[in-house]
Amino acid sequence: MSRDPTRRKIALFGVFGAGNLGNECTLHAMLYNLRRYVPNAEVLCICSGPENTASSLNISAFPIRESPLPPINNAILRVLRRIFIGVPVELYRWFRAIIRLAGTDMLIMTGTGMLGDFGISPFGLHYDILKWSIIAKLCRCKLLFVSVGAGPIRRPLSRFFVKAALALANYRSYRDDFSKNYLQCIGFDAKNDRVYPDLAFSLPEEIIRRSQDREGHGGVIGVGLMTYYGRQGASEDDGAVYRAYVAKLACFVAWLLEHKYTARFLIGDFVWDQRVRQDLKALLEDRKLKFGDGKIIDVPARSFEEVLSQLAATDVVVASRFHNILLALMLNKPVVSVSPHEKVDSLMSAVGLSEFCHNIEHIEIDRLAEQVAVLEGDSDNIRLRIEQTTEENRTALDAQFDQIFKCV
Repeated sequence: MSRDPTRRKIALFGVFGAGNLGNECTLHAMLYNLRRYVPNAEVLCICSGPENTASSLNISAFPIRESPLPPINNAILRVLRRIFIGVPVELYRWFRAIIRLAGTDMLIMTGTGMLGDFGISPFGLHYDILKWSIIAKLCRCKLLFVSVGAGPIRRPLSRFFVKAALALANYRSYRDDFSKNYLQCIGFDAKNDRVYPDLAFSLPEEIIRRSQDREGHGGVIGVGLMTYYGRQGASEDDGAVYRAYVAKLACFVAWLLEHKYTARFLIGDFVWDQRVRQDLKALLEDRKLKFGDGKIIDVPARSFEEVLSQLAATDVVVASRFHNILLALMLNKPVVSVSPHEKVDSLMSAVGLSEFCHNIEHIEIDRLAEQVAVLEGDSDNIRLRIEQTTEENRTALDAQFDQIFKCV
């Protein structure tokens, strides 16, 4: 059967289907708005976990990188494999990618922090972004970077790949001023690009209302957990940073229990954050703090909808992961951030809560506890401020969607 020439074909690109609930939230928001503005579009997703994405969202999905090679430890064998196996395989991947994108009208690099190198190597996602950007131009497909996060990018080759990909785009916008300013600082001309809020602020309002209907009954502090090794990303060499972070979390949870609060653990990645859950639990049990009496609630979410429900059942949220904080704000929850990244600082500043932002590597338990009490006492005023900012963000994103989809 031939394809309907009047039906637009739009591809979305991102690290989806791999367990990061913030990324799933971004994808859901983009799909929702895509169907609002281009209801008859054929949608496909180029992502990390195509099987999960296709089954959960009922759309076509393909891997970012076809036929990944298994890891190998020996350095000499890695070089030999790269020469004699890697090059032919990569040529095959380019060929498959061209076939995948043929006939597509638009390729959208969909939000998230894909243009920073936190946990990303040059020949990982950044190379793939450039590859798909080049293929989009070869296929005469419009290329858009929509509300993406950028920086820091410490590796020179990653900087080259990112700037080259952005230079090919028909449209670029960033989710905060930090991202745009950072790109300009590393030599990319972004002065005419736009800044719009993170795409998650455009989630369907009924999803937010549904979650708000499940609010709890006071005294519950959401404690966000993150398997964090350091600013460079995932590295077992940074075990000291990780251990210090978990120890501070344990001290904070102990303080909450001593002051008659209930601690509800929150995660943002149901694969990656399992380690911190287990290590924190072991440390608390060593301190004779018991699970199972209802004062520590540890039910890991497996979808961003479950994260929303859990956030709704809190009074104040203390979190590190970007989208734990963002979703809490969308629910009008007072938030203290334990920040691992400039994107979190930027988000907190945008809602007027920069004074409630802590560095994840320098957590002060006394100050953290004091700020929880401050937020509880002034929650009505803070909620009004957050609600106003959230509505402004939603309106701004509507304007962006109207702009990028009006010519499809």
